[in-house]
Amino acid sequence: MTYRAILQHLKSYYKPENVEGMARFGIVSKKVYGVPTPALRKLAREIGKDHQLAQRLWSSGVLDARALAALIDDPAQVTEEQMEAWVLDFDNWATCDACCSNLFDRTPFAHRKAAEWSRRDEEYVKRAGFALMAALAVHDKKASEAQFGRFLKIIERESADDRNFVKKAVNWALRQIGKRNLALNRKAIQVAERIRAAGSRAGRWIAADALRELRSEAVQQRLRRTL
Repeated sequence: MTYRAILQHLKSYYKPENVEGMARFGIVSKKVYGVPTPALRKLAREIGKDHQLAQRLWSSGVLDARALAALIDDPAQVTEEQMEAWVLDFDNWATCDACCSNLFDRTPFAHRKAAEWSRRDEEYVKRAGFALMAALAVHDKKASEAQFGRFLKIIERESADDRNFVKKAVNWALRQIGKRNLALNRKAIQVAERIRAAGSRAGRWIAADALRELRSEAVQQRLRRTL
């Protein structure tokens, strides 16, 4: 399927009510067709990995095309320069999370970029740092406990950022790391308790939500079964 054919296919899904529904959840961009995620994933399977096509789709500026680009790009061909260029294009949480969870976390630069971006001022760049941490906690089976321990220190450091899309990503990263194994669960709970004690408004929310899940019986039982 050619680049133009793909864009026409994506545009065929356009419905104003779908776009309006996405906007109510903070998913906004200059060009949005409202293609359902299952349809994007089906199309990505049909296309297969195609690094060059992914670049063109991203450059289109269409939210749905960018989501597709993250699904079909080849992580082995992604460069740091590409990651830095794309992260500056993030203009909503959905594009940020899809790119971090479907592509960036598979690159050899993921752990370093997560740490670097966590210090950035731009809201969606900073969110990307924590979205990467969350994705790596789920997908990177070879990462060491020490690597996630370093992420927990960053989470604690940045827990006072009260911007909505940042604090939600900090919380997401904390919960995902804390669900990786029992040892990290204990460390994440300790971090959450310190964040809560620090007293910032964002930190109190991050900690309360994380502790509720990390201490839940469902999570504790699942982690005990993995021993």
